[in-house]
Amino acid sequence: MNKIAPFITAVLVLIFAASQAFFIVDEREFAMVSQFGEVVGIEDKPGLAWKMPFVQNVRKYSKQILTLDSPDSERFNTKENQPVQVDSFVKWQIANAKEFFTSVQGDERAAERRVGQTVNSLLREEFGRRTLQEVVSGERDKIMSIVREAAEADAKKIGVKIVDVRLKRVDFDESVSVRVFDRMRSERQRVASELRSTGSADGEKIKAEADKQAQVILAEAYKKAQEMQGAGDAKAAAIYSAAYGKNAEFYSFYRSLEAYKQSFRNKSDVMVLDPSADFFKFLKQSGGRGK
Repeated sequence: MNKIAPFITAVLVLIFAASQAFFIVDEREFAMVSQFGEVVGIEDKPGLAWKMPFVQNVRKYSKQILTLDSPDSERFNTKENQPVQVDSFVKWQIANAKEFFTSVQGDERAAERRVGQTVNSLLREEFGRRTLQEVVSGERDKIMSIVREAAEADAKKIGVKIVDVRLKRVDFDESVSVRVFDRMRSERQRVASELRSTGSADGEKIKAEADKQAQVILAEAYKKAQEMQGAGDAKAAAIYSAAYGKNAEFYSFYRSLEAYKQSFRNKSDVMVLDPSADFFKFLKQSGGRGK
């Protein structure tokens, strides 16, 4: 046992030394090797890597794209000094581990604070250059592009790459919202009033045109009716004239019977005439023949 113990101890020491000398690099990260506070190497290929045990230290950083998303919106003022509430987020990534370690001591929180402050300052500056209409609907893409490029230039100083800057939401401040909605309501009421006025005028025009067309149609119908009646009367007169021409005595007798019928329709009818009048011509002749 006395001979085996040193051997076991030596094996354990070797195993411990090997564990201190080798480390594994994941494909989603890279490892930075430092010696006495100075960076001596960067391992970014996945697999087993080597370092000097007890002398060199390894610190690992993620290669993945990280998101900086503040839970609270920021209040910025526009060119007209109108406040707006802005929600944004930043996609960033560690691009240079050595620079990242040197500038912020490899602290991701410190890097996020630096990036957040930079983006917030740039957004405030860009919003202050534009009107309310421009920042709400006109130039959001342009603002994001300018801020991303400027933030990228600053982030390189700490070994960080800015992948994207996005505006999630740009809303009116409560005080501005009331004024905007009042203005929108007034505008809609003005448009509605104009439409009602236009519709009323068009309605009166259509009604007048319809009345005119109705009068024209009635006049044309009356004219046609008078023409038809005149043609009928002329045709009737022609028939009467033809009948009268064939037998004038019978026609005169028939007309007298019609006159008698119309004159003595009611028992209360009274006529005062000279007995020798032509009206009683056929009555006289009938009375003489009866005798």
